[in-house]
Amino acid sequence: MVDIPKGWKLPENDVIRVEDIECLSDNWYHLYRVTFDLKRQNGEWQRQQREAYERGNGAGILLYNRDAGTVILTRQFRLPTFVNGNETGMLIEVPAGLLDDRDPASAVIAEVEEETGYKIGKPQKLFDLFMSPGSVTERLHLFMAEVKSEHREGIGGGLHEEGEDIHVLEIPIKDAIAMVADGRIRDAKTVILLQHAMLAKLFG
Repeated sequence: MVDIPKGWKLPENDVIRVEDIECLSDNWYHLYRVTFDLKRQNGEWQRQQREAYERGNGAGILLYNRDAGTVILTRQFRLPTFVNGNETGMLIEVPAGLLDDRDPASAVIAEVEEETGYKIGKPQKLFDLFMSPGSVTERLHLFMAEVKSEHREGIGGGLHEEGEDIHVLEIPIKDAIAMVADGRIRDAKTVILLQHAMLAKLFG
């Protein structure tokens, strides 16, 4: 009997047989080594091992002010980018965070208020995506919501007790797209949502 981690779903099918799941680390998030048999295209069964990093699912949102022609983004320090070539470690992103047992819409509404000070109603769900499927289990639920200046009721900045020190940015959409092109915006979820905004012609 395989001990299945909390939150995991292992649907029964005729091409994957999970034989063992071993927890390698349970410090902040969880790292598992999974042993399984995979039925290849030629019908042969092959024993494989892969590691999967479990950090929970998340949600992110593009806030846009149609009247002003702007998008609301954040800038904060991200250690993994700092150790992999991002000289300052600062990354420009859409508001986002982990679900932490909340439904995606409730989680993203709370993250928006914590990070930016904006209060929003029901956001529009766009997609949920696997952002790094080779190693990370996370599914990221992506939304968008229209805001106006009067919707900003606080200063945002994130939670001090969690070490967050978030800068709130309001950027013209054309400038944001240019920042993707020249590499100033390199966060995947943010690029996806900005490109969706252009394809959907949110700004005419």
